[in-house]
Parts: sequence; C-alpha cells; structure tokens
Amino acid sequence: MNRAHQHCDVLIMGGGPAGSAAAALLAMKGFDTVVLEKDHHPRFHIGESLLPLSLPYLEKLGVLDAVDHIGLKKYAAEFHSIYHGKSTTFDFGESLKGDYPYAYEVRRSEFDHLLLENARAKGACVHEGWRVDTLECHERTLQSITARNEKGSRKTFTARFYIDATGRDTFMADALNLKERNKRHKSAAIYAHYQGAQRAEGEAEGNICVYWFDDGWFWMIPLKDGTMSVGAVCRPEYLKNRDIPVDDFMDQTIARSPLVSERLQGAQRVGKVTATGNYSYRSREMTGSNYLLIGDAYAFIDPVFSSGVHLALNSAFKAAEVIEGALNDPTRTASLLKSFQRDIDRGLGVFSWFIYRITTPAIRDLFMHPRNIFNVKGAVISVLAGDLFRKTRLGPSLWAFRSIYYIKSWLMRRGFVPTISR
Repeated sequence: MNRAHQHCDVLIMGGGPAGSAAAALLAMKGFDTVVLEKDHHPRFHIGESLLPLSLPYLEKLGVLDAVDHIGLKKYAAEFHSIYHGKSTTFDFGESLKGDYPYAYEVRRSEFDHLLLENARAKGACVHEGWRVDTLECHERTLQSITARNEKGSRKTFTARFYIDATGRDTFMADALNLKERNKRHKSAAIYAHYQGAQRAEGEAEGNICVYWFDDGWFWMIPLKDGTMSVGAVCRPEYLKNRDIPVDDFMDQTIARSPLVSERLQGAQRVGKVTATGNYSYRSREMTGSNYLLIGDAYAFIDPVFSSGVHLALNSAFKAAEVIEGALNDPTRTASLLKSFQRDIDRGLGVFSWFIYRITTPAIRDLFMHPRNIFNVKGAVISVLAGDLFRKTRLGPSLWAFRSIYYIKSWLMRRGFVPTISR
C-alpha cells in the first residue's frame, strides 16, 4: 500500500461550497492550498435555493455569470398556510436595503462543481476521491491528517492551517467528540425531485414556496430544467413511525398537504426518495490553535430559510481573512479566531431564533398578516435575504418583531387571541 506525505500552507477537507470558496480565496492570496474532496464532482446534493446576499460572494469569486447561466432567478419567498387559507409573498426587493432583489435556484450538482472547478482554476490543488479518515491532534493543535482514495492509497497531510469543510460528515467534530444534537430543534426530512409539477409564470416562477402542515412544513423549489425539488421537514417521531417503503411514505406525506398535492398532480418523481433522521446539530467548538470549522461542518439548523449555502460562503470568506492574518502575523491568531466565531455565531443566532419558532401558531399568524410597523416586515425580509453580516440596521426592527411575537404567543396561550387551525 502506497503511503506518502504532503505539506502545504492550508489544507481544506471538503470541496462543497464552503471548502471550494475558501480554497479559491486563499489560492488567490498566494497560499499553497490543497483541497481533499471525498466524491467526484458533479454529485447530487440537496439544498438548491440560494439567498440574495450570497450574490456578492459569488461575484467576488468570479462565478456570478456562470451561476446566472445555470440558475433560475428567485425574487421572493412564499409562505402558504392551510390554517389561514391564504399565502404571503415576501419580495426580496422590499428588504431594508433592497439592493439585492433576487437570488437563484440551482442544481447543487452543477453549482458545487462550478465552485470546485473555480478553486482549481484559481490555483488550489484539488484531490477528488480522497476521504479524510484520521487525525492527530494535541491540545487543540492539529498536527496532521490522513486520507484514503478509492484505490486504497493513503497519504498524510500536514499544513500551517487546516479547514474542516466536510459538511454534514462533520469529520473533526466527530473525531474530537465535539458534536452535539440540537436539543432546542429536532427535525427530520424526506425529499425527492419531480418533473411536471405546476409552476408559476413570470418572475414568480423561481420563488421558493413553503407549505405548513400538521407535522412540519414542505418546500417546493423550482429548477431551471423544469425539475421541482420537493421535501418535507417534520418531527423526528413522524419519520420514526414509518412502517411502509420510503417511496410510499413520501406519497403519503404529500397527501397530507392539499396545496402540495395539487401542484404535484400529474407530476412524475425522478430519482430516489431520500429520508434523513434527526439532523440538527452544533459543535461545542469552532476553532483550535491552527484549525477552524466552516459551514455545515460546524453547525446545521434547518433548511426553512435556505441559509445553508449562504452561511457556508460567509464563513469561507471570513475564514480566508482569518487565515491570511494568522499566517502573516501569528501573534494575531487567537484574537482573529475569537472574532471569527463571534461573527458566525451571531448570524446563526438570528436564523435560529426564527427557525425554532417557524411552526408555531404565532409565527404563522404574523407571516400571514405582515405589517411594516417599526419596519418589522422589511427586517424579516432582510433575514430571508441573508442580510445579516452587513451594517444594516436590523437590530431595532428585529427586537420589535420578537416583542410582538412574544406578546402574541402569550395572548394565544391564554385564549385572548384565537389560535387559527383548520
């Protein structure tokens, strides 16, 4: 068996959006950057909906025109309630700044491949088909990692700095026993792709649609080639009680939402149905003395706001800045890493607040009857657009929205305001 060794400035484990973006940025800064990706791209991945504030990242990476070519423009997020018998559309152009009025729906196989090839073109050394399997770490300092390819060859890698971008594989969080299930938000998902689903016309064609049902919520994401991504996020107990084949269970779940069923009447499922168990988690630590975790390798909450790729890109850009500063001036490493975790956790915290409450009667009611008092509607749309990391005056309006939510919840629990149901 062949065993070799390679040293570089930065070793990135994972070639998804987070790893590919970080690799491109660091290579452009002149660092010897190596990416280890377990699969060969293009490969299937769920999570096709991007956010408007991801566009500046894509532009800086030099791939925005290519994404425009493969993507379907998404101008709004729609929420549909069987409990209210109505829907609400949140147009991204009505956010507090309104300067990024659309995003894209993309096939992740195409999008992720595009980003990985961009990293390669920018000068990163990309190894596909290499899975990281062991590490040596002492007192929060990563000393080496080893990886294996499909042929069984192994290689040891050492670097000045390491990035874990292994996504939901959570390589370092698992290896260092840092991963914790999210006790505040437990959910599971079942999803598939369909051809022939009903689509809106004009600018509304690309809108992501969220449909509440009794055990959770559905997403419907239209793709440029006519495919519709359909999934249900629900309580883990709902999925655990499945006693029929997963394909039949998907049909049974769709039947629970009249609105989703109507749009899928006559549609044909393409590809397999996938079910995943309780998947909301977070790592107790995000950084060590010479490594950091980005994107889903650190935390995954819930796809309801399509935040996954956006948080991955944001953390990749911040990670590249931190690593550049740390390698050029090691005395700054500790302060840079502390600031990095604070910024990432702040964004996660804003998304999480909404996600933990997205199926509550109070949130459903507020989303179905949006008002812009204290700019709360504009602030909610700004969150939906991913505008969490710029100097946007979100704070006061989000505080007002949360206050309204807590008051409404209190009144509903005590019967002063009726809880709307079917």
